[in-house]
Amino acid sequence: MRVNQTFYKQFFSLYIVLVLQNVATLSVNLADNMMLGGYSEVALSGVAAVNQIQFVYQQILMALGDGLVIFCSQYWGKKQTEPMKKIAATVMWTGIGIAVLLFAAVSLFPHHALRIFTNDEPIIGQGVEYLRIIRFTYLFFAVTQILLAVLRSVEVVKIAFALSIMTFFINCGINWVLIYGRYGAPELGVTGAAIGTLTARIVECAVLIIYIAKKEVHLKLKIQNFLQFDRLLSKDYFKLVTPMIFVQTLWGLNTALQTVILGHMTAAAIAANSVASTVFLMVKSMAVGASSTASVIIGKTIGTGDIDRVKYYSRVMQRMFLVIGIIAGIVLFIIRIPILSLYDLTPETKAMANTFLIILSIVMVGMSYQMPTNNGIIRGGGNAMFVVKMDLISIWGIVLPLSFIMAFVVKASPEVVVCCLNADQIFKCVPAYLESHYGNWIRKLTR
Repeated sequence: MRVNQTFYKQFFSLYIVLVLQNVATLSVNLADNMMLGGYSEVALSGVAAVNQIQFVYQQILMALGDGLVIFCSQYWGKKQTEPMKKIAATVMWTGIGIAVLLFAAVSLFPHHALRIFTNDEPIIGQGVEYLRIIRFTYLFFAVTQILLAVLRSVEVVKIAFALSIMTFFINCGINWVLIYGRYGAPELGVTGAAIGTLTARIVECAVLIIYIAKKEVHLKLKIQNFLQFDRLLSKDYFKLVTPMIFVQTLWGLNTALQTVILGHMTAAAIAANSVASTVFLMVKSMAVGASSTASVIIGKTIGTGDIDRVKYYSRVMQRMFLVIGIIAGIVLFIIRIPILSLYDLTPETKAMANTFLIILSIVMVGMSYQMPTNNGIIRGGGNAMFVVKMDLISIWGIVLPLSFIMAFVVKASPEVVVCCLNADQIFKCVPAYLESHYGNWIRKLTR
C-alpha cells in the first residue's frame, strides 16, 4: 500500500490551517501577557492565575469537541449527516451547561478560586478584577468552540483561522488603548485587557453563527437542529466522551497545579512560568494541529471501512510526527530570546523563564510524537480508555507526586521541578508506540 498525493494534500490542508488557527487563538492570551508584562508584573501574575481556570475550562470543552469529531468524522466517512446534527445538539447543550456552572462558581467564590494558585494578596486583587469581566466570555467561548468542532468534523477549518485572526486584532487593538489609557481613554490595566478579550469573543461567536447560517453547505445547520435530542446517539456519545472529559479535566488541573507548585516556591517562579508556558503553548500548536488532523483522517477512514488503510496511515503519520517534533523543538529554542526581550521583567524572572524554555524545547520533541499518536490516532480511532488509563497513571501516579516531593520536601530549584512536571511527555512515547503498532485500538462507533 502506498500513500498517494491525495493523502498528503488532505493532511497538510487541514494541518496548516489548524496550526495557524491555534497560534492565532493563543496569540490573544500572548497579547494580554505581553502588554500586561510591560504594564505590571503583579498584573501579569494576577491574569496568569485566572487563566489557569480558563485553561481547565478549555480542556473540558476540548474533550467535548474532540469526542464530537471522533464520532462525527466516522459518520462523515459514511456520508451520513443527520446523526451528526443530533450529536452536535447534545454537545452544544452540554457545553452551555458547563459554561453556566463555571460562571456561577467564579461569581460566588472569586477570591477562593484564585487563592488556590497563590497567597499573594496584590496578585489575587488583580486577578479578581480581571475575573469580574472575563467570566462573561465563558458562554460565548463554549458556543464558538463546539461549532468549530462540528465544522472540523466535515473538514471545514479555514473559517476557524479567519476568526482567530479577527479575534487577535480586535483584542490587541482594545488592549493597546485601555490597558495603558491611550488616545484619551482611561488607564484600566487588567480591566482593559478583560474588556478586550470579552469584546473579541462576542464578535467571534456572532460572526461564526452568521457564517454557518449563510455559507456552510455540508450540514446546513439550523437553530431547530439544536433543539432535537436523540437518546440513543447521546448515550453512544457520552459513553465515549465521559472518560475523555475526566482525563482532560485532570490534565487541565495538572497544568494548573504547576502554577500552584511554582507559585508557592519563589515570587519570580509564577511570572516566569506564565511567560514560558505561554510561548510553549504557541509552539505546541504544531503538535495540537497534528493531533486534530490525525483524529479527523483516522475517523473518516474508519468510517469508510478500510481498516488496512487506517493502520497504514497511522504508521505514516507517526513518522511525520517525529519530524514535526524536532522542528518544533528547534523553533522554541531559537525564538525564546527575542520573545523574552519583549517583556519588562526582573533579571531573575527573565533568567528563570529562559531556563524553563530550554527545558521545554526538549519536552516539545516527545510531546509532538506522543500527543498526536495518543489523542489523534489511538483516541481518534475510538479507544479513549487507553489514553485515560495512561494519563491517570503517568500524571497522578508519577508526575504530580514526584513534583510535590521535589518542590516541598527536597526543596529543589524551580528548574528541577519543571523537569519533573513535564517528564510524562517523554516517557508516554513508549506506550503510545506499542499500542499504536500492536494494540487493538480501532473501534467502529457508528450505527
